[in-house]
Amino acid sequence: VQLQASGGGLVPAGGSLRVSCAASGRSLSSYTRGWFRQAPGKEREFVAAIDGSGRIYYADSAKGRFTISRDNAKNTVYLQMNSLKPEDTAVYYCAAGLGVPSQTRAYGYWGRGTQVTVSS
Repeated sequence: VQLQASGGGLVPAGGSLRVSCAASGRSLSSYTRGWFRQAPGKEREFVAAIDGSGRIYYADSAKGRFTISRDNAKNTVYLQMNSLKPEDTAVYYCAAGLGVPSQTRAYGYWGRGTQVTVSS
């Protein structure tokens, strides 16, 4: 299984961005698909996840601003990010797994990440 994240970039504070994560190699429709992020000097942290039943989980920092969705026909998960803040700046990683959605150890497949930079 390979996960390819895309859609990152530079956006001003208050702006929006959508990142995508396409999977190849097998169908991940039954897997939890998650997004994590890692800022320089910080640990990787949970952002959002959607499980195989469509249940959605958000970190407090993402609630009300970010929306996760999935298209199983395309084997792709999306993260729509609105009202972006400079503190959202990080490398965003997508992942797939079958454990507790907010925990990194639940995910066996990881993409390489896409940089999101929010300017103030």
